[in-house]
Amino acid sequence: MDANSVIKALAALAQEHRLAVYRLLVQAGPEGLSAGILADRIGVAPSSMSFHLAQLANAGLVMQRRQSRSIIYSADFDVMNSVMGYLTENCCGGLSCSPITAFFPDVSDQREVA
Repeated sequence: MDANSVIKALAALAQEHRLAVYRLLVQAGPEGLSAGILADRIGVAPSSMSFHLAQLANAGLVMQRRQSRSIIYSADFDVMNSVMGYLTENCCGGLSCSPITAFFPDVSDQREVA
């Protein structure tokens, strides 16, 4: 993934409602959710939801498919993983990235004293 695509994705997520929608879509998994359900859960007007979904789709973060008379939106997990991969590429200079060792590199050498 190139830097411009990552910037576009992060810019799309840098808004309260779009971030909330994206999180709901990630939780819903591949089944996705309709725009109406998303609008209800976020508490925005359907026209606003359409705008937010268009921004997320333009950034490549969501996919849409027709299911009967509804359009179902789902997170594009490949794109999400690519963004995360770009952000964490060469993470920690090759050192372990576990929460403990990332902040306290010598913690493995310490022993609990009773």
